[in-house]
Amino acid sequence: MKSRSSKFKVQSSKSGNFLMTIIFCLLSLVSCLFLFSCGSDDDTLAPKPRAYFRLNFPEKKYIKYDSVCPFTFERPVYSQMDRDRNPGAEPCWLNLNFPTFNGTLHLSYKAVNGNIQQYIEDTYTLASKHQIKASGIEEKLITRDSSHIYGLIYEIEGNAASAMQFYLTDSTKHFIRGALYFNEVPNIDSIGPVLEFIKKDVYNMINTFEWKNENTIQHQKK
Repeated sequence: MKSRSSKFKVQSSKSGNFLMTIIFCLLSLVSCLFLFSCGSDDDTLAPKPRAYFRLNFPEKKYIKYDSVCPFTFERPVYSQMDRDRNPGAEPCWLNLNFPTFNGTLHLSYKAVNGNIQQYIEDTYTLASKHQIKASGIEEKLITRDSSHIYGLIYEIEGNAASAMQFYLTDSTKHFIRGALYFNEVPNIDSIGPVLEFIKKDVYNMINTFEWKNENTIQHQKK
């Protein structure tokens, strides 16, 4: 009886170990299935592309800008015109602000007195400074013989501080330079849609730009 009891205990122990092994295997299988499910293609562990807020652009409407300065042009109704109040600014240095889009078109007018070439070279130098951050600079010639308006547009591609610059002149008396800036860290991915929207306004300004005759200027100053 003693030996039979001992044999029964050994068999019971083996049965218990076998049952525990089966339970352990089942638990391992469930754990593997859970981990596999968490690592499936539907998971979102991979980094997502950066998203930006969708902008609702206003309808394009323009009004004429006219002042004591020797030029006129059309500006968007959603823009604001301010005089440049920085130290050293001249009377017809202006800031065309786009408050909704945090951007500004800086305009600097200079009278020409035999120094037109110097003004053109200065504009080229200022635009070229952005080549370090730019992926390219495209130049577009402006010629409007009927209005005596000639110039050049610099479209600066990439993450440069200024996305667009230009100059206009009649080659004898007047010269004006424009530079578009956004008041934030340059990122073409985020400002791209806004830039394309405002570019149309800048082109409209250039297309509607006119020099005043001397009689008109004197009359407005009185």
